[in-house]
Amino acid sequence: MVRKILRVPRDLFGRDTGKTAMRLSLALSLVCHLGIVLAVQKAFPLRWTFESNHAYRVELVRPPVDPLETAAGGKTNLGKVNPPPQKSGDDTEDTISLDTSDKRYASYAGIIKTRLMSRWKYPAKARENLLEGKLLLLFTLNRKGGLIDLRILEPSGITILDREAMRAVRSAAPFPPFPSSVSVARLHVKAKFDYKLTAQ
Repeated sequence: MVRKILRVPRDLFGRDTGKTAMRLSLALSLVCHLGIVLAVQKAFPLRWTFESNHAYRVELVRPPVDPLETAAGGKTNLGKVNPPPQKSGDDTEDTISLDTSDKRYASYAGIIKTRLMSRWKYPAKARENLLEGKLLLLFTLNRKGGLIDLRILEPSGITILDREAMRAVRSAAPFPPFPSSVSVARLHVKAKFDYKLTAQ
């Protein structure tokens, strides 16, 4: 019986050229596919996880300025300064932000912010559809911490996000009564809700 032995061609280093070609093709394929994945990732970034960032931006609002009084001759009397009228405790009000640095309101604003953060959620439908937005709310509290008024000053443009922010404020109310450092009868609070999805 005669056996025929096939000799596999070898390269200069004595390796099988068929295996070398296959390894080279595999390495080249991996490099090409990695390049494609990186190019697509830059063009269309993937979001693997979602994390909601809660950002509140609020501003102090000045009360409106009374118009200038005119003299009998119809000219404006700029030299005369009228002291502001004294308000009774029942008529006083002030507007703050949740991040106010005013010592009279800072601790109470912190309590309000903590309660809002515990009630505020990113709506599931908005998260699934990758919806983001910012809105600014203004709500008014009485001395007992009861919610008197709630309205949107700057809507996000996405109804589901606006509704969730309003729901969070309503569910957090009533808030604790005003501390002794807060002497007004009504407190207007501006709160900014920032719905933002982040990838990690």
